Amino acid sequence: MSAMFSSLAVRNYRVWFAGALVSNTGLWMQRIAQDWLVLTELTANDATAVGITTALNFGPQLLLLPITGYIADRFDRRLVLTLTQIAMGLLALGLGILTLTGVVELWMVYCFAGGLGIVSAIDAPVRQAFVSELVPPANLGNAVALNATAFNGARLVGPAIAGLLVAAVGSGWVFVINAGTYVAVLGALALLRAAEMTRSAKAGSGAGALGDGVRYVRKRPDIILVMTIVFLMGSFGLNFSIYVATMARIEFGQGAEVFGVLSSLLAIGSLTGSLLAARRERPRLRTIVLALLGFALAMTAGAFAPDVWVFGAVLTLAGMATLTILTTANAYVQTTTRPAMRGRVMALYLAIFLGGTPVGAPVVGWIASAFGPRAAILVGAAAALLAALIAFAFYVRTRDLKLRWEPERRWPLRVRSGKTARDRQLATTEIAIVEAESQRP
Repeated sequence: MSAMFSSLAVRNYRVWFAGALVSNTGLWMQRIAQDWLVLTELTANDATAVGITTALNFGPQLLLLPITGYIADRFDRRLVLTLTQIAMGLLALGLGILTLTGVVELWMVYCFAGGLGIVSAIDAPVRQAFVSELVPPANLGNAVALNATAFNGARLVGPAIAGLLVAAVGSGWVFVINAGTYVAVLGALALLRAAEMTRSAKAGSGAGALGDGVRYVRKRPDIILVMTIVFLMGSFGLNFSIYVATMARIEFGQGAEVFGVLSSLLAIGSLTGSLLAARRERPRLRTIVLALLGFALAMTAGAFAPDVWVFGAVLTLAGMATLTILTTANAYVQTTTRPAMRGRVMALYLAIFLGGTPVGAPVVGWIASAFGPRAAILVGAAAALLAALIAFAFYVRTRDLKLRWEPERRWPLRVRSGKTARDRQLATTEIAIVEAESQRP
């Protein structure tokens, strides 16, 4: 099997990957169908209401951070995942019944969005950390990359499927279909072979264990940088449910069919980006920076797109850049974190990433309503550019880079490292120590 899919040779991981991909996609289908229901049926194109719905979906990631990270490292992950899948399936079924019977109201959608957000806040870090129990250490890097691909790919593929299904059968049936997708992951959990799983050390009990993840991250400026990037992107850059829905409906005057096509084009780019990320031998910070610049350029072009099809073409490039950012960031954090700390660190990572959405989504929704969808897209582009500048400043600081003017050269403005050969050797040694630490239980 090629290096891109090497972890799929492991039976447990292969079974889990298939089930998780189905349920993750269904979850994002529900979130997009919720947004379209709120925007077109329960309000008169109120993007602010969509932003509130999005905030309720992701707010619990931040509010429940101490609890969710502790659960991920303290309790049996397989059991926790079984319970969360059952709860999310019941919530999806309940909202589907209310919608199909025509009694659904805006406040009901808010309640279901908040309930789904609470369960998802518990599920997400457990799901991310669980992958380390399914593969041997030699396959962990590739498994993490593929797991992040499935997690983040569903974030973009799900909306594409949802848009087409909303146009074909309506939002209510999308919720019911999502309820059925949880059967896949429950089946996958039941089929896993316990004897072939790698058990991680569990966190100790007590309040002291809750802050261990924060204390660990405080000593890792590289992880702090990655979390800063994903906060900016999660808050203001990746509100595609708002961008695509409002551009299709308000700017171009199109219906759910075009919304689905645009989301499909976004998904094509995301799939390409995820596969390219899985091919890389190891995640690198510079890859994230280049993808941020690509995202900023693509979104700026999208903000000035003259028609819906140019906008769709730009979405493909934005999807590719998005998955490169998210998959690389996720894999970097997981593969460089000590196994015993992975659940709490991933809970912190996901809380900052997804928990930033309640901060940015209502703001982006308000900007789309007040100034138009194009202005909201420019905010997303600006967030990516700011993240790239912060990463560049970190790079300059850690590498001690300096600008020098050398007029005798053809290109006189040069970037030089102020570090000596010994400094660079020490930096290499520090990196080796970090990598060794990440393999400790």
